[in-house]
Amino acid sequence: MIRQDRDGGIWTVTLDRPDKANSLTGAMLAELADIAGAAAEEGARALILTGAGDRVFSAGADLDAARAGLATDPVWERLSGAIAALPCLTIAALNGTLAGGAFGMALACDLRVAVPGARFFYPVAKLGFLPQPSDPVRLTALVGPARAKMILLAGQKIAAEEALAWGLIDRILPPEMLMAGARALCADALEGPEGHIGAIKALVPGQEWSRSPNTAEPTRT
Repeated sequence: MIRQDRDGGIWTVTLDRPDKANSLTGAMLAELADIAGAAAEEGARALILTGAGDRVFSAGADLDAARAGLATDPVWERLSGAIAALPCLTIAALNGTLAGGAFGMALACDLRVAVPGARFFYPVAKLGFLPQPSDPVRLTALVGPARAKMILLAGQKIAAEEALAWGLIDRILPPEMLMAGARALCADALEGPEGHIGAIKALVPGQEWSRSPNTAEPTRT
């Protein structure tokens, strides 16, 4: 359910469960975290996260797994922390809607590009859970506290154009150009010296919370 491809320093990781809206199981989350760890150890220059299908990047937690305890499992924070700590360029290539706990991995990336039909929502208020601890921090850093509350408290579904205006995503690309556009953003990272991207990331204000998010236990996916 996770596909991984390596090409010239770019690692592409695909959530491949389109019949279930790319919803995430505990095994998938653990595998994603392991891949991020391997990317750090093996010197990947860039990592691109995307989803299979043409409508949904991920609907968040698999419902059956969530009911069985996945909703409060620390694996969510382990994954977002592993992505945020990567010393390479990380890009979420959002092929469709991003919802619930899947926000964590996208927010932990350096850049987010999305197709025009993508929507963004995190329905924790009505479901009675708290978001993953680091997610409100990262979300607020991108869009500001009021807009973070629009998503987390008011439960608003944000369309791609509004998400771009807010700073939640960085570029809108046609579906047929999504992966090519994401790969194009990796060009300089591939050409620079080894370790250079990590050194630049360490200088970016706010990177300290990317490496070491809130240590409280996650309570919502």
